Amino acid sequence: MEPSVKEKFNAYPDHIKPKMEQLRKLIYHVAEHTEGVGQITETLKWSEPAYLTSKPKSGTTVRIDWKERNPDQIGIYVNCNTSLVEKYRGMFSDELEFESNRAIIIPINQPIPENALKICIQMALTYHLK
Repeated sequence: MEPSVKEKFNAYPDHIKPKMEQLRKLIYHVAEHTEGVGQITETLKWSEPAYLTSKPKSGTTVRIDWKERNPDQIGIYVNCNTSLVEKYRGMFSDELEFESNRAIIIPINQPIPENALKICIQMALTYHLK
């Protein structure tokens, strides 16, 4: 883990860390098992853990974060200029919560919906291949 990202993860409250680590592992798992994604770069963007497809540039950046101003949720963010959240809504409106055209919202008191998120993450990481 890149040192600045590790520092960010270490700063999360104890009850948030496991969910953030679960999301991180899910992103890497999807990347590893999705043809065309290639290498993932982990960094901070806007002070949030960010995952970019670097070789090749097959997708758009996926960011994850928990914020003190919304302590009951974790967000999975994508570029708001993409059509991804609109597509996610069409597919998972009964399963996932959304914030405008930029995020999937996960309540911290609920299990992470891995099956739906795998598809959403895969769509983001292959966005430029379509």
